[in-house]
Amino acid sequence: MGNVLRFLCGQWCKPTKDEDLESQGYHGVSAVNVGVTALAHDLFHFEITSQVPEGLSKHVVSSKKDQANWYRKLLEAWRAAKPPPKTPEEAARLVIETLKRHQKADVEGLLAFYGLPLPHTLDQLTAGAPTSLPEGVQYEFQTFPVDSRAIADGDGMTVYVSTTDPRESSCVPIGVRLAVVQRSQARAEKNYTEANAIYEKIKESGYRILNQNNEETLARRYPIRLRGIDAPENEMPYGKEAKEELTKIVQGKCLRVLVYGEDQYDRYVADVYCNGKFVQELMLKKGFAWHYAAYDQRPELARWEKEARDKRVGLWASSNPEKPWEWKKKNNKEKGQMRR
Repeated sequence: MGNVLRFLCGQWCKPTKDEDLESQGYHGVSAVNVGVTALAHDLFHFEITSQVPEGLSKHVVSSKKDQANWYRKLLEAWRAAKPPPKTPEEAARLVIETLKRHQKADVEGLLAFYGLPLPHTLDQLTAGAPTSLPEGVQYEFQTFPVDSRAIADGDGMTVYVSTTDPRESSCVPIGVRLAVVQRSQARAEKNYTEANAIYEKIKESGYRILNQNNEETLARRYPIRLRGIDAPENEMPYGKEAKEELTKIVQGKCLRVLVYGEDQYDRYVADVYCNGKFVQELMLKKGFAWHYAAYDQRPELARWEKEARDKRVGLWASSNPEKPWEWKKKNNKEKGQMRR
């Protein structure tokens, strides 16, 4: 059943030997992942089953009933966090703040169970924290390899993000999580008609189940609009070439996406990086996009467009290429007249 059920049901394999505990953590996953990811998984396992993790009682002094009360509070706090914790330090602070009225031994025991920083270490860690994201960025994520069929045009694509990411794991609707479990059960019973019907419901909710390295992983769908540029529409001159260029850049690659917001079409407006290269810069320098100055005044975008104009590459080989926003305005007006 793969990573999907391990994510949904919290069935983490425990270390088989005592000497493995230090390297694997209490949940049998790497020490890098045991903190934030395991806590997120256990919170949403609790939402489905109302069960706290096995072994927690060895690290805290309160009863199972009290532990269940903690997890209810933590689940509410995790969902309310915008964005949810991504680092061990952020997760530790959320636990400490949420459970501040509870016994110190319980709070520290819970943090230790997940390998999260203890209260007295947080001030020291903060001094060495990494620099923040660029101004205006709401959050970032890494994608699965991009499918060429997911490239819509020269400035838009659809990407998928693993729900094992701590930020994503906190956002999966309970209906989707239950549907994944039901699909896996139907497949185990060889009831593929039922499994396919359930999967269609999962897709309608904006998720897919992707197979990576023979492991199934639940992934969230993100339609992306490249921030600050506007490429020719597919029906326009150079529209096909712009789409082909973007496909060439990102096909089969995992991307780093910095999200600034959403547009009126529910697409995520973002800066996108592929192998460390800024995708918008590549599209502008190749001459397959305009700087969208009405929505983004970054001077480097204007400079990269000018470089392509001066070299007369891409669409700038044409003496007077039509701007996409003018083309769309004209075509929308014509369609409106035809409907009258």
